[in-house]
Amino acid sequence: MKLNDLRDNPGATPRKQRVGRGPGSGRGKTAGRGIKGQKSRSGVAIKGFEGGQMPIYQRLPKRGFNKPGRKDWAVVNLGLIQKFIEAGKLDAGQPITEDALVASGLVRRKRDGIRVLAKGDFATKAEIRVSGASRPAVAAVEAAGGTLTVTTATAPAAASD
Repeated sequence: MKLNDLRDNPGATPRKQRVGRGPGSGRGKTAGRGIKGQKSRSGVAIKGFEGGQMPIYQRLPKRGFNKPGRKDWAVVNLGLIQKFIEAGKLDAGQPITEDALVASGLVRRKRDGIRVLAKGDFATKAEIRVSGASRPAVAAVEAAGGTLTVTTATAPAAASD
């Protein structure tokens, strides 16, 4: 099978209704919009409009807070790093850096840095260098005989969970 052989199931996508194509089509003249009024004209955008009344999305209280300049971490669990080492996609003999994690396919992109969390079992002696790590992750790597170092000074060090 090739990409050009792919087809949708018959009847899955109905044909687009062509409007304004004469009286014989059943959708001619006013094109199904009725007669006069704002919604019969083009360029109408009245999604949240409530006839001059304050719209509900403005009447309701706002909740929450989005911190400006917040770090967007790419998160990796120790169990996945262990799987990639066992599969031969990561070399435990070399330091496992952020670039190595991206090259292996474990992480798609670095974002503001890669943060290692302690989910899963880790039993390989390895040197891991990343931008962030949780305290349990550092403890798990050290228990296996390896080292987990947080490289960037701006990243919250191993102190944060």
